[in-house]
This record gives sequence, C-alpha cells and structure tokens, in this order.
Amino acid sequence: MKTARADWRYRLAITSRAVAAVGGGYALAAGFTAALSLLLAQCMPRVEAVITATMLAWVVYVIAAGWAFYARTAWGAWGGTLLPALVLGACAWAPQWMKAAA
Repeated sequence: MKTARADWRYRLAITSRAVAAVGGGYALAAGFTAALSLLLAQCMPRVEAVITATMLAWVVYVIAAGWAFYARTAWGAWGGTLLPALVLGACAWAPQWMKAAA
C-alpha cells in the first residue's frame, strides 16, 4: 500500500495560513482595540473604554484565526486579516494625523 505524502506546496499553504491566523489575527485585534477604544472613549470613561475594547478584541482575534483557515486560498487568508487591520489602524491614527495637519 502506498502512503500519502503531503506536497511541499500544501505544507507551505498551511504554514502561511497559520502565520496569517496568528500574526494577522493579532494585527487585526490590535487595530480593532485601538479604533474601538477611541470611539468608546467619547461616551464612557477612558479606562472602561479600553477594557471593553480589549475584551471584544479577543472575539475578533478568534474570528480572524478561524477566517484564516476558512478562506479559499492562503492569499485570501492574508487579505482577510491584514486589509481590515490596516483600515482599523488608519482609523486609530486618524486623530493624530488631523492634529498634525491643523
């Protein structure tokens, strides 16, 4: 009986998805925390806003890690985690950019 061997491309795709789940999920959770804490700080005390955003970021991290393995391709896994992370990071940095421009 012949044993099944995993192709190196398959192993590379799984490794890429795992890195996208860990690294991209972390980046997405960090961007989410920063953007949401700034948004919530307008209607609640700053400490409570940061704690609330941090707790909700765990849910975002789990969803991002799941998405990395649910995506059709490894490129989709990276795009699904890093593109929203970049958008949320830009939203978090926007107040700093507005102060510098004024």
